[in-house]
Amino acid sequence: MPSADYREIRQWLVEQIRGGQPADALLRSMRDRGWNREVAYGLIAQAMAMRSEVSAPAPAPAAQASPASGRAMPAPIVEEGALHVDLGDRRVSVLAAMESPRIVLFDGFLSEAECDALVDMALPRMQRSLTVDIETGDSRTDVVRTSRGMFFRRGENPLVRTIEARVSRLLAWPVDRGEHLQVLHYRPGDRYEPHYDYFDPAGPGAQAVLARGGQRIATFLMYLREPERGGDTTFPDLGLRFAAKRGTALFFAYDRPDPSSRTLHGGAPVIAGEKWVATKWLRESVFE
Repeated sequence: MPSADYREIRQWLVEQIRGGQPADALLRSMRDRGWNREVAYGLIAQAMAMRSEVSAPAPAPAAQASPASGRAMPAPIVEEGALHVDLGDRRVSVLAAMESPRIVLFDGFLSEAECDALVDMALPRMQRSLTVDIETGDSRTDVVRTSRGMFFRRGENPLVRTIEARVSRLLAWPVDRGEHLQVLHYRPGDRYEPHYDYFDPAGPGAQAVLARGGQRIATFLMYLREPERGGDTTFPDLGLRFAAKRGTALFFAYDRPDPSSRTLHGGAPVIAGEKWVATKWLRESVFE
């Protein structure tokens, strides 16, 4: 590993990110220069945070906000043409990828034991899932979302910390810029109607919601138990469907809070069996 001053390499990375260089290109460059993969991951994540702190734009006043050119975004660090990504504690496979919008499906992100343990810990705390009411900023039940769910506090236990750190390494995004890990349970007939994960900045309750960490800019969805039939994650505008296969994870990003992000998605009704998933929403700033 090079003996360069970390402050210098972080500053270089910030300048490269500011100039629009993607995280995977920076990783290749650092690896070519002899940097250890784990150290490179960490430095890129730190640089993205520094870049965001220096120049992150204020929340857009309306949903018609244009894409933020050069804006720091979470993104999978996948070397060009790579089938696998080595995260240190886990080697995951790239099953599918789309550039615009940025969507990547990973296999083997969680082990069967991790999936089972997360479900077992969540089960005693499950209750009817809520949605955020953008009119007030409060959470409420909604007929469009019929699952049950719960949240683990950030770093609540060793497994949660392991998963959060793994997500951070894969996406080069600081752990503290992610919401608390949510576990959801869908029984036969349960579904989540197509929706967007970002918050409408024009809504009356937007100020309160965005004050906790800025806008949501990406979603990381992990499948813990797969149903016998149904339960796909759908993207109606794109004609895409992803089966809820156990251990896989789906990432998608939206760089602007507008339908032009083409990230309308939903959870198709479970037809037979039960579906369990864990969701990590990523924010543009530190989530409190």
